[in-house]
Formats: sequence, C-alpha cells, structure tokens
Amino acid sequence: MTTRFQSRSVGSVRQSLRLLRFRIRHFRKRRFTCPICDYRGPFEDADRDTGIRLHARCPACGSMERHRLQFLVMKRVLEDKKTLRMRVLHIAPEPFFQPALETLFGHRDTADLERMDVGIRVDLCGLPFTGGTYDCVFASHVLEHIRDDIAAVREISRILKPGGLAFLPVPLVAEKTTEYPAPNPFESGHVRAPGPDYFDRFRPFFPKVDLYSSTHFPERYQTYEYEDRTVWPTERCPYRSPMEGERHLDIVPVCHAPVSCPGG
Repeated sequence: MTTRFQSRSVGSVRQSLRLLRFRIRHFRKRRFTCPICDYRGPFEDADRDTGIRLHARCPACGSMERHRLQFLVMKRVLEDKKTLRMRVLHIAPEPFFQPALETLFGHRDTADLERMDVGIRVDLCGLPFTGGTYDCVFASHVLEHIRDDIAAVREISRILKPGGLAFLPVPLVAEKTTEYPAPNPFESGHVRAPGPDYFDRFRPFFPKVDLYSSTHFPERYQTYEYEDRTVWPTERCPYRSPMEGERHLDIVPVCHAPVSCPGG
C-alpha cells in the first residue's frame, strides 16, 4: 500500500521534473525568483480574456505578479510586529498563501460569499463579527467585484482592532476608475476598472493609507504586469480605456485603522 509520505515524495519528484522540463523549453526567457516559494527560473505567460501577460505566473506555486507584490509588502509591513499574537481574516483565500499566513499569524480565518472551501460564508457588506475582532484583513482583488464597495470598506474598518491593518489591493487597469453598467463575465464579474484614484475611497475610513508599488522591490521578483493595453477596449472588455506602454505598475494599499476607538 502506498503511504501518504510516498505519495508526497512521488508528487515532489513529478513537480521537480515538470519544472525542469519547463526551464529547458524556455531557457532563453528571462529568469526571476518567486518570493513565495523560492522557485528560480523563467515564469509562465498568462493568456487571459483581457490579453496575454508576459512573465506572469510562477510555474511552481502558481502565484501571479500581484501575489508576489502582496507577499513582499506584507513581509515588509509586518516584519517588526508580533504576528503570532494577531488574528487575520483572509477573504477569498488563495491556496498558495495558506502556508505563509498560517505560519505568520497566530490565528487565521478564511471567508468568502460563495466558495465552500472556506471557514466562514459571509457577505463583505454585512460581516457577522463584532467590532475590533481582527488585527488584520487581507482581501486581494475582491472590491472590484462588489457594487457597494464603500459598504464593504466600512465593514472592514469596523471589524479591525485599534491600530489594525487592511491589505486591500485591486487590479489597476485604468488611468482613472471607471464604473461598469453591469458585471462583466469576461472579467470574472468585475463591476469597475479601478485606477490609482480608487484608493481615495479608503481614506474616509482609515487615517493612514500607505501605497507600495512594483518600484519598491527588486525586479528579480517580477511584480510588474507586462501587457499590451493599447488594444483596449475590446469586444470582451468594452468599458476599459486604452493605456500606453507594455509594462504597468501594480500597487498594494495598506490601510491603518485608528490607534484608538472614537472617543477613546
């Protein structure tokens, strides 16, 4: 009978062989380092409905450009904090973040509105938690799916403890935020195309919003999005405006809750 250890060993060997074949096939491509899993070599291009993104996906753990940037930002922001005493709420949890977050934080809850593989089924616009429950909230590329995003941000700020942190990145795919008349099924149901001005929506709820961009970290981690956006709008993305250039910055906003409750 094959033991669980033997199964993991076989899987590890197959993964190593797959990555070796990938490196050989793409030996002319630029090499990068994934800060999440420490893979080193070429990254995969991603063929999306919005177009092809070069050097996008880590072939080992599956992380994309935004995930690598988010991981680096989280490590920098939390490096001097006693995270093992902290509670984190992970909204729409990505599987490759699970080991890192479970090691980093003393307690981690996962939540989503529709997914069955999470600990709590919740509507972000009406969270079932008392105020000041969590030290940290991590919701990556969630708010662009929510029509009443202001209600969701208000709820996130409410459930944070004094001095808590919220990591709330959205895809930056416009020079200025554009609201859609209806969810776009070819953009996973996005209801808007956020631009850098989108982060102004956080400021009424958080006294401090720090913005970390692709420029803040070494290029070997590949935190940019290589994509030709001059072809927008397209039939599948009719509300996106064209953007110049083929290498685009990403930004991770880190929102700081007040250090004390109102009147405290």
